[in-house]
Amino acid sequence: MLKAFHHSHLREAGCDEAGRGCFAGPVFAAAVVLPRDFHHPLLNDSKQIAPEIRIELRTYIETHALDFAVEQVGNEEIDKINILKASFKAMHGAIHKLNQKPEFLLIDGPMFYKYKKIPHLCVIRGDGIYASIAAASILAKTYRDEYMQQLHLEYPQYGWFNNKGYGTPEHRRGIESHGLCPYHRKSFHITASRLEIFD
Repeated sequence: MLKAFHHSHLREAGCDEAGRGCFAGPVFAAAVVLPRDFHHPLLNDSKQIAPEIRIELRTYIETHALDFAVEQVGNEEIDKINILKASFKAMHGAIHKLNQKPEFLLIDGPMFYKYKKIPHLCVIRGDGIYASIAAASILAKTYRDEYMQQLHLEYPQYGWFNNKGYGTPEHRRGIESHGLCPYHRKSFHITASRLEIFD
């Protein structure tokens, strides 16, 4: 069972990102503040949950959370500042959007750039440990998936409706046949001759 909180006396926000390893599109991040009694039996790391369950959980989270926010950083910004900094910028943006200022941040992953003066804890695989991080992973993932499905309508040759910009065989074949489009991350140096590097 996921932990409801880390500190019993502080307002906590869980934070996570989605799309960090993709070849194309923005990175999304979410911040979620949950009530102490929040519970859903299916809540877990978004990568471990079927897409239809993620949508169900997103509705439940948005209905029952005390506060939540989602932010994105586009591929052009990713190319300018690198994907790690872009991921943290997206997290900072989501935290900034919260109406209820958190007193403590639970961050998924091994590192984080401090946000203002709010203390934080980095938790490796935190989306499988803390409910608020798991909830943030669900929101970041579902919002990003929807965004990439919309981009698919503009560039259907890459199969983004299915692969969401990740380096699947379908996406790689699209790059080999059509080259890169404006939504690809140029700083990832993705070319047909280098695709084997990502195997």
